[in-house]
Amino acid sequence: VLLVRNRMEFLALGSKCPHYGAPLSKGVLRGERLRCPWHGACFNIRTGDIEEYPALDCISCFKVTVEDGKVFITAKKKVLTLPAVTEYRQHLGLRGTSAFCILLQDLESSLRVKDTSRRCLLNKNTVLLLGGGVAALVCAETLRQEGFAGRIIMATNEKHVPYDKSKLSKKMDLKAEDMYLRKPEFLQAQDIELWTEKEAVWVDFQKQKVLFMDGSSQKYHQLLIATGSHSGFLKVPGADLQNVCTLQTPEESSKILELATGKNLVIVGASFIGTRLETAEKSQASRLPAPARDTNGTSLQPGAAAELPAWVLAGPFQMLQNKGVKFHMKTELRELKGKDGKVAEAVLANGEKLPADVVVLAIGSTPSSAFLKGTSIARDDKGAILVDLHMQTNIPNVFAAGDVVTFPVALLDGDRSSIHHQQVAEAHGHCAALNMLKRGKELHTVPYFWTMLLGKSIRYAGCGKGYTDTVVKGSLEQQKFLIFYIRDGRVTAAASLNCDPMVSLIAEVLYLGKQISKEEAE
Repeated sequence: VLLVRNRMEFLALGSKCPHYGAPLSKGVLRGERLRCPWHGACFNIRTGDIEEYPALDCISCFKVTVEDGKVFITAKKKVLTLPAVTEYRQHLGLRGTSAFCILLQDLESSLRVKDTSRRCLLNKNTVLLLGGGVAALVCAETLRQEGFAGRIIMATNEKHVPYDKSKLSKKMDLKAEDMYLRKPEFLQAQDIELWTEKEAVWVDFQKQKVLFMDGSSQKYHQLLIATGSHSGFLKVPGADLQNVCTLQTPEESSKILELATGKNLVIVGASFIGTRLETAEKSQASRLPAPARDTNGTSLQPGAAAELPAWVLAGPFQMLQNKGVKFHMKTELRELKGKDGKVAEAVLANGEKLPADVVVLAIGSTPSSAFLKGTSIARDDKGAILVDLHMQTNIPNVFAAGDVVTFPVALLDGDRSSIHHQQVAEAHGHCAALNMLKRGKELHTVPYFWTMLLGKSIRYAGCGKGYTDTVVKGSLEQQKFLIFYIRDGRVTAAASLNCDPMVSLIAEVLYLGKQISKEEAE
């Protein structure tokens, strides 16, 4: 149990963040908001309600009384009441049903699932969600939590319920079911229809109807487009050889791990996906000889919000090199050569040849919006859908969220950007749902990114796009530092390695609309 003293009042809460179990006692408390030290999720200390993602659930609250100078905490008889919660708790490996039992177990689960409405057949309104990621999931759950009783359909070309995509590169030996954010029974209990392997190919906005690949169609009253993004295409000879892979689904993750074990792996691209993959491969495939990496970039860029210069990551790069990873910087892949239809060699622009039994593409992503070509929806030159701060497109009753959009970013003075972060996608979905319900809610979030490299935690909050200067605290050599990104004389982002909870603290300051000058950062 986490006991919080807020001025002259005591409050008792679950002690662990429902996202990944971070100790909230080490988080950041500002007013009545408690922010997780690891990934930035925020909770109201009075209600336990979630106020910022990436966590999906709230935390439990307990009754507190003060008698004769002593603080007493009384557990509720039941913390979770939804029909599917028992199944969900079993999925998380929890035991016991009463809050008292949980208390004795030091709150094995600090989570609390919000109460929701159920579907009413008399309500004929249909909300159609295109996409099966976190943006669509949070939108669906928020609609139910806010009282929407109409029909909710989530249509995705995936085979699975929404899952934690970060684990595709971090824990490649997991089964797909072990990555699920919600079990199918959970969605069923909330009357959220999930249509899998259902790809949209056209939208008739005038008739408010979506056509799918299988020839079927579905009418809607309100539509959310959250189809995400897909890996960039490799445009070199040999790109169509076998064992040239992308990493976008659990099946592809398992395939790469199986193919790469004990083999030569080449990763093309300078993204965090590629770097995490190198880390995962080295930890899970110890017989893997030195993999090579070909990139024409000099920085790692997790989405458009974060950009970590190569000099910042000199330490982590060195750690990977010590594990047998070879980096080929400032060059390009010219050709892939094969044998018996399978990739065998990667040829770089400088003529160097790398043995390659498996090639994985980590060369950026493209919005999955090709099915909207020829429609009246506004997109930019890269295909990203233009939305406002209500997640509204230029078409009435049509919203968009997640990787497929470009939206005004407050930290960029309203300039548009596409930010491919899980937390941002969830915030988009939440905001879209509220505006489907005519709540007039503007997006208010601070992008938060995290990753792990060989056990070292990198956190990043804000939006460093277009930064012109940095202020570094700590030691890059000792792999413990905090970096402030400066644009127009003020901090717009921060990154850290082994400095928790500083990034969460800075995220909270930025969330509150306060400015940090370069002088203050120094």
